[in-house]
Amino acid sequence: MSLDVSPELLSAAEAGPVREEDFVDTVRTSLPYAYDLVAALAAELKGGTAEFTDNRTPPPSERERGQLLRALASDAIRSSLERHFGVTLAFQNCHRVAAFRPGARDGETYRRFTSTRAQVLNQSAELRDC
Repeated sequence: MSLDVSPELLSAAEAGPVREEDFVDTVRTSLPYAYDLVAALAAELKGGTAEFTDNRTPPPSERERGQLLRALASDAIRSSLERHFGVTLAFQNCHRVAAFRPGARDGETYRRFTSTRAQVLNQSAELRDC
């Protein structure tokens, strides 16, 4: 299961739309490693002038790696984190997450980062089974 959904949030979802703030809070408490990593990347991006910031450090355990994979594999979670932090996310391998400025999907740097060439060049034997 990706998220630990409270009975209150489940009731809200059964009754209609879910408030994004409540959903993001559920992500924060359910997937703290992923949430904190995206928060740190977003803060670094906003504090500098680079086109993007990225993480190249593997998670400390498979538990954290699983959180990251669940967060970025879910369209709903990923897009909510993007809106919440005001970034565009990109993902390679098992842990290389990048935060780009909004609107970056139309830019050359984002296209280069998400290209098949970049994916191939970022492979390594230690990441084969991640």
